[in-house]
Amino acid sequence: MKSKARRAALYARVSTGGQTVENQLRELRAVAERHGWQIVAEFSDKGISGAKDREQRPGLDKLLQAVARREVDIVLSWSVDRLGRSLQGLLSFLAELHAKGVDLYLHQQGLDTSTPSGRAMFQMLGVFAEFERSMIRERVMAGLARAKAEGTRLGRPATVADDAAKVRTIRAARAAGKSVRTIAREYGVGIGTVARLTS
Repeated sequence: MKSKARRAALYARVSTGGQTVENQLRELRAVAERHGWQIVAEFSDKGISGAKDREQRPGLDKLLQAVARREVDIVLSWSVDRLGRSLQGLLSFLAELHAKGVDLYLHQQGLDTSTPSGRAMFQMLGVFAEFERSMIRERVMAGLARAKAEGTRLGRPATVADDAAKVRTIRAARAAGKSVRTIAREYGVGIGTVARLTS
């Protein structure tokens, strides 16, 4: 019994309006034909940077909607930078595909996640992304330690509730019969704060 052809979706993107997606699509159509994949949809974003989010890339958004509806088995794109400019963005995209059992073929990189070597490459990308996250975390922690050493106050800003003397004064004023509005004006705090502290 002949196996059913895999349903393929093509995605192309160019950064400037003067460029065309047609060269990318023509090459991807040839790849699909060589593999016996049936093209069920073609998506493209013209004149849109790869640094833009999904919401700002209608073609990519429609592609991921088709993936979510399980209308495709494999996504073909010209190159990794057509999908996105950040490793995190790419991994998020791959995670969406894999959650629906959809594979990815990147022509320029020769990455095909339907093959064992392609899956290994995908896992390596995950390792690099985790490494990138760890480096970011270390830089943040080092920055916080430096700021603390330089005497910068860290954490949330101080509130009225942190000033015990002010809280006692506000409560005493309320107990003496002053209105919430008057107390708020006199002590430079919000009406809600006074109400909360004196309720």
